[in-house]
Amino acid sequence: MRNQKADTSADVMQTGILLDTGTNELEILEFHIDSAASPGAPGERHSFGVNVAKVMEVIESPGLAPLPGATHPSFRGIIPLRSHILPVIDLAVWLNIAKTPAQRDNIIVTEFSKAVTGFVVSGVTGIHRVGWPEVIPPDSYVPRNGIQAIIGLVERDGHFIQLLDLETIIADLSPEDRLADMAPAFVAPREIKVLVADDSATIRLLLKKGLVRAGLAPTIASNGQEALEIAQALARQAKAEGRPIHDFLEAVISDIEMPLMDGFTLTKNLKHDAVLRDLPVVLYSSIITDELRHKGQSVGADRQISKPDLERIPETVAALVQEYERKRSERNV
Repeated sequence: MRNQKADTSADVMQTGILLDTGTNELEILEFHIDSAASPGAPGERHSFGVNVAKVMEVIESPGLAPLPGATHPSFRGIIPLRSHILPVIDLAVWLNIAKTPAQRDNIIVTEFSKAVTGFVVSGVTGIHRVGWPEVIPPDSYVPRNGIQAIIGLVERDGHFIQLLDLETIIADLSPEDRLADMAPAFVAPREIKVLVADDSATIRLLLKKGLVRAGLAPTIASNGQEALEIAQALARQAKAEGRPIHDFLEAVISDIEMPLMDGFTLTKNLKHDAVLRDLPVVLYSSIITDELRHKGQSVGADRQISKPDLERIPETVAALVQEYERKRSERNV
């Protein structure tokens, strides 16, 4: 059992490196939570998935018990893991699933948003390469548990895998709304027209509030495909009126993980367009690290920001727009 888990962890690391950028694909680690209505009753397997890029390794749980007086009932305590002190969350409790007791559960160790966190699950099933167009948005499907944490669904081998937004779970355990509640640290010298793409309604609202407060004028899209269509429509309008694209749109801000089209593929399409390539693109995600930053660079992203630093976006965009304006002026001299 221990060797099998170690092999799974090695596979996670290897496939995460091999996945190409800008192909509109991701790799997901499929795991499951097993439950039974009552002792002796037939069990039910709930299948979930997370982006492999967020997974450090999979380990055996040391058998953590609920903590009396914990800030949230899903919190199972803290365990040492080499150089990390690992807070552990029981996903079944957060998702309101009555997990079947097991002698040894798994802990999926993740790293995102500048934090390392462990999530208790019943077991790990495998790794799948998935095209973002295969991901079914959750709008038309209402899962029984944790609707706000479901990014979408993927069908594999006759069953659905529910893709979890782990950031939503962490935010629920320690909510923050810095962009909306804090006074803006930066205000743009003039209104800047930007296009924002994010599949999370919560993040879209948070960003819109923060951008407006900083003096930017955002147009909002719910995924990369919608954002690309909006940008292309504005490019056609600019061409028809004989005006430059930046009269209509000056920058694009995009999440990376989105159904239908991810931020990498959106950026690749923008930078290969004769008109839209003259727009700065800022990508943000919880999976942006020094090791993964090369992926955004390979598709032409101008800046990449980790989700804990979203408040930096207005100033970053304004600086990029100014830089692009200077380059255009130099070309026209």
